[in-house]
Amino acid sequence: MMTEFEDLSTALLTDACVRLGVPLRLAPAGIGAVPPGARIAGRALPSRHYGSVDVFLEAFGGAEAGDVLVVDNGGRTDEACVGDLVVLEAQAAGLAGLVVWGLHRDTAELKQIGLPVFSYGTYPSGPVRLDEPEPEVLTSARFGGVVVTGADLVFGDEDGVLFLAADRAGEVLATARRISRTEKDQAVKIRAGETMRVQTRFDDYLARRAADPAYSFRRHLRRIGGAIEE
Repeated sequence: MMTEFEDLSTALLTDACVRLGVPLRLAPAGIGAVPPGARIAGRALPSRHYGSVDVFLEAFGGAEAGDVLVVDNGGRTDEACVGDLVVLEAQAAGLAGLVVWGLHRDTAELKQIGLPVFSYGTYPSGPVRLDEPEPEVLTSARFGGVVVTGADLVFGDEDGVLFLAADRAGEVLATARRISRTEKDQAVKIRAGETMRVQTRFDDYLARRAADPAYSFRRHLRRIGGAIEE
């Protein structure tokens, strides 16, 4: 999956979802990666954390190479639910990385391990609780307002994390690639002196909007074949 994603970005995938009418399912803003600049792509392996690492060990037992562990810790900021041993175990199980709705610890060790871990920051203490697991402990994970299952794919980079139904991935990736080509061509033209206003025939847009207030910029771009803001 990383091969299909390596020349794209979550921003491009998000634009493609908007273009196709695919609902946006994004991790809440503020998520970051260890090591910095890490990228991740793979099938979601959901797990809900209740204070003990055994849920992760059980999840790894059913993992396939390249899966991404999606950890639901309810966005808690009073404990770190993932540390170096869990990440080492994930690496040994062949996972592509972890995405955590919560915090991590052992940051120096995680940098050395190198397996991508996306979380909302650090906290030195692990859990001091042990709650009763829900029946969905290994079948779904909540991530902000998103519910993630094994039927989803996970994509992450420096802009954030996107969850995408696997059965829509082909068309979204293909559309993102087309948008990427268009935007690269537009960037080349800007550097050569052909500004965005020229490329988008912005004066023509303003004139048409003056005559028809309902004439939107997106409608204008579709008319001239542009991709920006689509």
